[in-house]
Amino acid sequence: MATTASSALTAGTTADVSRDQFLKLLVAQLQAQDPLEPMKNQEFTAQLAQFSQLAGIEKLNANFGDLLAMQQITQGAGLIGKSVTYTAADKTTHTGNVEGFTVSDGHLQLQIDGKPIPITQVQGMIAAA
Repeated sequence: MATTASSALTAGTTADVSRDQFLKLLVAQLQAQDPLEPMKNQEFTAQLAQFSQLAGIEKLNANFGDLLAMQQITQGAGLIGKSVTYTAADKTTHTGNVEGFTVSDGHLQLQIDGKPIPITQVQGMIAAA
């Protein structure tokens, strides 16, 4: 779950920076405009719409990050107690029982016979006898 909180914090920080940058740019633009030819309502509305769209996309990206984290947790939980085959770092193939899992920096790692094995090294699951 720490990954979810950390990705949400990063997405929130990025959204704040983008909003701050946009607002600073907008204020600078309004201050620098010619008073005899102010910004047209259409241009101002278009900029606000773009800002709103950017905020929506950032929120959607944060939600996708949360969804991915939940999917990894579900995938890890579904493998607990199962026997799997995996390729070790030395390129040898092993079989072991999944005892648990962790999600670290957005990557699922299974605990197989006491060793952390990235899910990308798992080749398959062995059917129960």
